[in-house]
Amino acid sequence: MTEIIPPITLPPSENPHLEGEWLQQSLLRWLDTEFIPEAINHTISQRAAQIFVRQRMEGENDLGSLVIAIVTEMEAFDFSKSFYGEFAIANAVSDLLLDSLGIDRCCGQ
Repeated sequence: MTEIIPPITLPPSENPHLEGEWLQQSLLRWLDTEFIPEAINHTISQRAAQIFVRQRMEGENDLGSLVIAIVTEMEAFDFSKSFYGEFAIANAVSDLLLDSLGIDRCCGQ
């Protein structure tokens, strides 16, 4: 029988801008260590953090919805100078958020 995966809900944001700063720094660190440091990584992490902050300020707490928003809005971003794309960025944001919440992201648990 198929089991439904419950949604992951972030706690309501008390300071979206502080969360955005943390996300921007964490994502930049991830981008720079995953392959090689590139100048475009700073711009990518800033844009993803801006999307995240705006979504949080609008009251979005569902992790899945946040990931979809990042994928959708990052589609317009020019990734031609990067190894990454919108899906890699959204997945990295998801992983960073899950890690920050202490949620094990291995094996669907």
